[in-house]
Amino acid sequence: MTKRKERILIISTMYPSSKHPVFGVFVENQVRALKEKGMLVDVIAVQNPSSNKKAVLQKYMMWIMRTGWTLVTKGKKYTIIHAHYIFPSGLCALIFKKLFHARMIVTAHGGDMDKMARKNRFFQKATKCILQEADHIIAVGHQLKNDMVLHYGIQEQKIDVLPMGVDRSRFHPMNKKTARNLIGCNEQVSIILYVGNIIQAKGLEELVAAYQKYKETNPTAQLHIIGAEKEPLFAKNLKRKTQTEEGIFFHGPMQQSQLPIWISAANVLVIPSYMEGFGLVALEAMSCHTPVVGTTVGGLRYLLADGAGILVPPKDSDALEAALQAVLSSTSLQRSLIQNGEEKARAYDQDQIIERLIEIYRDRSSS
Repeated sequence: MTKRKERILIISTMYPSSKHPVFGVFVENQVRALKEKGMLVDVIAVQNPSSNKKAVLQKYMMWIMRTGWTLVTKGKKYTIIHAHYIFPSGLCALIFKKLFHARMIVTAHGGDMDKMARKNRFFQKATKCILQEADHIIAVGHQLKNDMVLHYGIQEQKIDVLPMGVDRSRFHPMNKKTARNLIGCNEQVSIILYVGNIIQAKGLEELVAAYQKYKETNPTAQLHIIGAEKEPLFAKNLKRKTQTEEGIFFHGPMQQSQLPIWISAANVLVIPSYMEGFGLVALEAMSCHTPVVGTTVGGLRYLLADGAGILVPPKDSDALEAALQAVLSSTSLQRSLIQNGEEKARAYDQDQIIERLIEIYRDRSSS
């Protein structure tokens, strides 16, 4: 008898579009890599990052309608349903599992447990139900796995810690002078870089305060902030507070093709988050041989351990500034961070991550 080939349906609340090319791009990267390995993959996803009430209602209604149509017309052809984010994607995956006995895989990214599950008892119960019903769970960081075991009673053997992985064909070392020329910045400037959503929980107020203090000893330093304004009021206030400050630049979200250039041009990448599922951008910086400073939260405390980066407490601008001083004033520390970061980047190469994901898809023992 011919073995049936796996047919995978990816359900996600984040996925890029031509209008929003970096929204959930890590999910798209994984889908593309799976297809390159010969896997049959379809996607149902929200592709609009807008957070205003009308847009949220509209985009989720369209997403639910499309999911329902897929369920009715071709639900039985899928052998695996892989939900990115526990709720609500995992709830949709659970329906496919109950109706068609498809294998249910759930990837927890951090915000789904750190924020969504803590909103109220309904979301907490829904999160627990989805995690318990899943055939296998993927946590992008060790802390997420620990939380699932401790707070939701999930068996350890049911959970794999598997980050999204870094695409080393895209994120690789580039000559700093070349990178600086491409972004229009001279070699003498010290570039401090942030890449991520512009929201309060990312610690941007502390980063700005640390930069302002650091600039007293290095007047040529610049702070470049790249990311989407997911909290418009916060972003507006942050820009207003810094509008008279020379050397602070807001760039908005960028195409993935541009990020490796900016990361390679930077002297240090900073992730000052209050919470973080994994911190993929840290891995991308390591792969580009750019030192990383991050906070001791979520996956960062593991990713930046063993000398792969500098760890500081969250919400502590003084510690952040001291870390910037240490990294930017010591070439020997920079070399050490780059060397250790390169080892970590090799360990999290996307190709290896995808191979492990395919193993999980094919492993029926945990069903």
